[in-house]
Parts: sequence; C-alpha cells; structure tokens
Amino acid sequence: MSINHYTYRVTCSPEDEEHAGLCAEFPALSWLAKTSEAALKGIRKVVADVVADMVAHHEQIPDALAEKHYSGEFRVRIPPMVHRNLALMAAEQGVSLNRLASAKLSA
Repeated sequence: MSINHYTYRVTCSPEDEEHAGLCAEFPALSWLAKTSEAALKGIRKVVADVVADMVAHHEQIPDALAEKHYSGEFRVRIPPMVHRNLALMAAEQGVSLNRLASAKLSA
C-alpha cells in the first residue's frame, strides 16, 4: 500500500489564517501551513509517519478509497411520505424510482 493512493485535500482555514491539509482515510489527522503546498506536503508526511507506526505495531492500515470496489448500490432510509412523493414523481416522469433517485443524487 502506497500513501500516494490516499485521498488528500487542502482547504483554507480562516479561523487559523492558514491552509489545512487533510486525508479522508485518516480523518483525525491534519496539518496547518501558510501555503496550500506546505499543507499538502505536511499531511502527506504525517500520514507516512502514522502508516509506518501502524506497520511497526502490526495494526491494520486503512484501505485507500481509490482502491476500494464500489457496487453502485446502497440503502437509504427515508420517511414514508418522502418515499411516496418520489414514487409519484417517478411515475409522472415515466422513469423508475431508482433512475429518479440516481439523477437527484448526481445533480
């Protein structure tokens, strides 16, 4: 597993007046820096150190989101009235409820 496969993001942190480097697979980790480049470099270093420590202690390392297989299916619980309204919308549009929900989620 390469740390290059993890999902990194840099965002502005107005309260800190810095950039925050984040890693989706390690939500508890972050790195603050004056520039976005330094924030990315910092979070990558922190992740590398944490992964090395986890390996040394025989802990399970999180899979990279990019390497996971997604089936394209998931269940969502919604109130019965919302379900009814969506079914009605789908019928009125002449599409399946699945197609309507997929279109709404990807919008």
